[in-house]
Amino acid sequence: MELTLSMFMAQAGDHPALIVILLLVIGVTVVSGATDAPNAIASAVSTRCLSPGAALALAAVFNFVGLVGMTYVSTAVAHTMFNMVNFSGNTHQALMALIAAMIGSIGWGVFCWFRGIPASKSHSLIAGVTGGAIALNGLAGVVASEWMLVIYGMAFSLVAGFILGILITRLMERLFSWADRRIGNIVCMVLQDVCACALSFLHGAQDGQKFMSIGLLGIALAFGMETSGETNFPLWLMILCSAAISLGTLAGGKRIIKSVAMDMVKMEKYQGVAASISTVITLFVASITGMPVSTSHCSTAAIMGVGASRSFRRVNWGIAKHMVSAWILTFPCCGLIGFVLAKVFMLF
Repeated sequence: MELTLSMFMAQAGDHPALIVILLLVIGVTVVSGATDAPNAIASAVSTRCLSPGAALALAAVFNFVGLVGMTYVSTAVAHTMFNMVNFSGNTHQALMALIAAMIGSIGWGVFCWFRGIPASKSHSLIAGVTGGAIALNGLAGVVASEWMLVIYGMAFSLVAGFILGILITRLMERLFSWADRRIGNIVCMVLQDVCACALSFLHGAQDGQKFMSIGLLGIALAFGMETSGETNFPLWLMILCSAAISLGTLAGGKRIIKSVAMDMVKMEKYQGVAASISTVITLFVASITGMPVSTSHCSTAAIMGVGASRSFRRVNWGIAKHMVSAWILTFPCCGLIGFVLAKVFMLF
């Protein structure tokens, strides 16, 4: 089924909540651009390979390209997000529960942004939507087989990012041990620019698909579709989400860049490249296998691995602990907010 914009607007006449859901999808995508997307370029900025302004502009462009481009290659992550919850039943109540879940997710994201914490917008969205689904259908609102991919993704992103950060840093130290430092720095700056483009592309591919899938879920509920396989992502929805994530990156990225790389670990140029390559590999594998992962998880784990490659004392574990605490709190907080708001909204 091809969902054109005119079909969407016609259906919105019967279900005005669809307009609210679309606006919330755009809102949560903008917040992701401000809180998650900067992680993709933090290493390039902290090692002075790119200025903050140039890095943010680059990230905005490649987030846009990544979301649209990867959707034509693989929608595995989007289908996982779509199918991990069950919003079947009364259409009006389902749409109200979805709206409540997204409001809770956006609220948590804004709070973390004001505190300068690179919280996972992906995980807050997953938690909020899960809470809304449970409010609607109880534990039957969670499809365990699909939801487990979220858990696998969390473990994979942290372990793979950290280990790859250590291994690739040591590999680069050996490769560049013979090189003139000035030439080595030039090579690293080129590699870092390439990695920044790749990371921004993959962030758009990962996070952009998550948010698009929630928009498609709302549309599917209104049209009576039960699975994501009954339609393709419409181009107009891809463009809207791509533009939103790019706008968020440009508007609010500097605050998170400072927290992730400039405060946690002091890196040289080759270390920044190692962190970026580690994150690229982790995100690519997760995107192809359909594991919804957080760019901030992957990037931060890689940066910590780089810092720990010589000594664990080189990592500011206080900041790392602060971030991990925020990640752990995201699921119960957003899940509870989504659950409570859904219960309230379904009364109307």
